[in-house]
Amino acid sequence: MATLSDVARRAGVSPATASRVINGSSKPVTDELRERVLAAVAELQYVPNAHAQLLARSHRSAVGVIVHDVSDPYFAEITRGLQRVATDQGRLLMICNSYRDPDRELEYVELLRGHQVAALILAGSGYHDEAFTRQLNEKLAAYEASGGRVAVIGRHEHSGDAVMPDNRAGGYLAGRELCGLGHRMIGVVAGPRILTTTTDRLAGLRQALIEQGRELPERRIRYAEFDRDGGAEATARLLDADPGLTAIVALNDSMAIGALATLRARGLAVPQQLSVVGFDDMPIARDVTPALTTVRLPLVEMGVRAMSLVLGVGTPTPRVEVLPAELVRRDTAGPVPRSTRTTAGSAPRARRGATS
Repeated sequence: MATLSDVARRAGVSPATASRVINGSSKPVTDELRERVLAAVAELQYVPNAHAQLLARSHRSAVGVIVHDVSDPYFAEITRGLQRVATDQGRLLMICNSYRDPDRELEYVELLRGHQVAALILAGSGYHDEAFTRQLNEKLAAYEASGGRVAVIGRHEHSGDAVMPDNRAGGYLAGRELCGLGHRMIGVVAGPRILTTTTDRLAGLRQALIEQGRELPERRIRYAEFDRDGGAEATARLLDADPGLTAIVALNDSMAIGALATLRARGLAVPQQLSVVGFDDMPIARDVTPALTTVRLPLVEMGVRAMSLVLGVGTPTPRVEVLPAELVRRDTAGPVPRSTRTTAGSAPRARRGATS
């Protein structure tokens, strides 16, 4: 592969002159020299070293993004929003998957800092881990001190710009919906205990149940990975422990899809025998059969807002933007089965597609 020195020798100029032509420097270069350098570039098929260019420029163009897993529909939608703004502003995204491994997340912060990215976005839940949080904040503070910009999506302990999905309100909406349909025996397919997202969604759900005189004992909560297989396995454990359940809340849609698969395998009709409510409103939620009742978060907009914060004009004080949750009624949540209704009765089933 040809080097800058090769181009300079072929053109009969100094490496500095060749670099000025190739990088579009504002320093003057005669037309004759420019033509010689460009001819040498074409002859040698020279490709500039992007990393070297990045280090040489005062304007850093790349943005580093750390997500839990970009193949997860939740992060894929957020990434669409990030990419939309980055593309409009001519920025390159460097996307890293941490796979919910805190140590890997710390390593990626250091790696992206070493690449001198202009900004850094952490998209995903924070962790209930004081040692990790302290180390992360130290690394982010060092990066910001070097001129970098940081924004987080989700609840983190970092004191900076943040885009916050209203996870607690979303959990509350799911609980209120099922209580309104007469359900008392509600199980939860939850994500990993260590994630703040799991905690917040559970807290909102529990609040709604308490207000309606319902309980959510720990035996009706099963923690698993935030994916389809985790949802299927957690649902099986819930049903084995408490076959009297009439409803299940899955704390993301991928887990809800797994829950529906387990119920189908056991011959349980949804929602006639058991209702299911998901969370996030992934694109697939409307296409499964029956279509999934879920809590919608504006995932693409979350990405748009986070990228706009780090690429926009900074402010002396941190900005926190809370984006609302919304209940989307489809076909998987219905009234409690007649055989288990209380004498108080239950609310009529809402029509498909309505929101509140």
